[in-house]
Amino acid sequence: MQSVDRAISVLEILARRGEAGVSEVAQEIDVHKSTAFRLLGALEGRGLVEQAEDRGKYRLGFGLIPLAGAVSDRLDVTRQGREVLVRLAEELGETVNLAVLQEHWAVNVDQARGPSTVSTHNWIGRLTPLHCTSSGKILLAHLPAPRRAALLAASGMERLTGSTVTLARDLDAELAAVASQGYAVAMEEYEVGLNAVAAPVVDRSGEVIAALSASGPAYRLDQERVDDLVEPVRAGAAEISRRMGWFGG
Repeated sequence: MQSVDRAISVLEILARRGEAGVSEVAQEIDVHKSTAFRLLGALEGRGLVEQAEDRGKYRLGFGLIPLAGAVSDRLDVTRQGREVLVRLAEELGETVNLAVLQEHWAVNVDQARGPSTVSTHNWIGRLTPLHCTSSGKILLAHLPAPRRAALLAASGMERLTGSTVTLARDLDAELAAVASQGYAVAMEEYEVGLNAVAAPVVDRSGEVIAALSASGPAYRLDQERVDDLVEPVRAGAAEISRRMGWFGG
């Protein structure tokens, strides 16, 4: 563990300084020069650092790029999903949103409106409850049970309409079905007159990182219409997932 800690410290030093020699690294992490040289050699062997030409200095290497990419992918879902959102909104004629988990809320990070939409409401940045929205149900359904319970306890599972589910045991049963079938619906549970369907977006490891949803007024998105939207929404979510590096089933 000490070697790992020292190696991380070396990377932090080079990130801060830009370049550093063996003596400078040794002094900063308080080790003998031979130890610093071995650490730098090991990191160089993995492409994480490289020597600056003929100056006896080391700098960060290009081997860090794939590692950084694995993190940035999680932050990149909006950019990767944008084209899909726009196309899906055009095809379905409804509002399409992309939401991620933020504390005990689902927050919409991107939105595209279809030609049939009459509302000018902007959902981007809006925190919505997890227990009564299609996106929220997707995000909840793929969490470990203890964390899900904690989030629901924090949210309070407020009743917002006559259709809102407020008992944890009832929601748990629904979420089991959501996880199995790969989509979630919300029928006037968050707002009277608003229906929606959502599907999960996963990253390269298969972890659910976002929910893609299509929503619209209940007079247009009745149960039959919502059923028709399930496969297009699932296909859109799967396409974003592939763009995020997921090639699983």
